[in-house]
Amino acid sequence: MLNAPLVFLALIASVLIGGLTVVYLEATNKSKIIKLLLAFSGGFMLSIAFTHFIPELYAENTPFIGYFILLGFLIQLILEFFSGGIEHGHVHIHKNQKIPWALFISLSFHSIIEGIPLGNMMEGIGLSDHHNHDAKSLFLGIIFHQIPVAIALMTLLTQSKLSKLKSWLFLLAFGIMTPFGVALGLIIPVQNLGIDEHIILAVVVGIFLHISTTIIFETSENHKFNFFKLASILVGCAFAFGLNFL
Repeated sequence: MLNAPLVFLALIASVLIGGLTVVYLEATNKSKIIKLLLAFSGGFMLSIAFTHFIPELYAENTPFIGYFILLGFLIQLILEFFSGGIEHGHVHIHKNQKIPWALFISLSFHSIIEGIPLGNMMEGIGLSDHHNHDAKSLFLGIIFHQIPVAIALMTLLTQSKLSKLKSWLFLLAFGIMTPFGVALGLIIPVQNLGIDEHIILAVVVGIFLHISTTIIFETSENHKFNFFKLASILVGCAFAFGLNFL
């Protein structure tokens, strides 16, 4: 069973780990290990979307659920117009650039939306083992994805005109957005607002589908998969599949 304080700490820690990787290991969003981590997270998110959440969403017979999955896909498409694709490790770095507020707002909105269904699941986690299982899958999907995103964001911040302190504060502000979304889901379950809880999950699944497919296709070089990147994607898929038996 997921424990709320530990979930909050793990979500924030995943972002800080990304920042520390850049500052102390001098990794960047261009590093091979980061590309492999992105590939793993893409495979994992794609797998949990298809093997965990999409079957459950359609089994619940929520009206027009496919439209909400599509809505999530399109929302992420719009968000990336402002974020520049940092969600899948793609970032344009300009020397001495100012604080990227549009990017921050886009990432924050994305993170809060992801956190809300996790909070809803945790709020009702005693209902069934299946509910607990879905919460763990979503939690791991967010964790695996936040580390490379934090690396890309910290890479951008360290090469901007921001001081080290402001860069860390900026990163920390991003890090608390998903826990904030989880807290919203815990305190104000969407069903209390007259909204089917599966709708917000469907939107997040659409977001996951967009990010994971973009990661997978951008992982290719000259339209050919590097063996290690392909292996990372398959390991991510296999790990998600293995969660069904844990």
